[in-house]
Amino acid sequence: MPVTVPVTVRISPEVNEQLERLAEATSRSKSLLAAEAIGAFVQTESQFVDAVEEGRRAVREGRVVSHHEVRKWLESWGSDAELPPPIE
Repeated sequence: MPVTVPVTVRISPEVNEQLERLAEATSRSKSLLAAEAIGAFVQTESQFVDAVEEGRRAVREGRVVSHHEVRKWLESWGSDAELPPPIE
């Protein structure tokens, strides 16, 4: 069995009721569902933070495409003269 650590969170009575219904409907514990939800949230937010940092690093290194070039590209979508994506 994997090692886990206890965490206490406060949720609204409404969310608690939904969690109880979901736990019953899926034959899983509220604790397991909460742990899965927290894990998914942490993973998603971590990926977002990593992507933002990569964007900041790209700007610092000058790896950017101008707004004008991106707009020209987007405006060409669906036309007979569709442009290739701009390159940094």
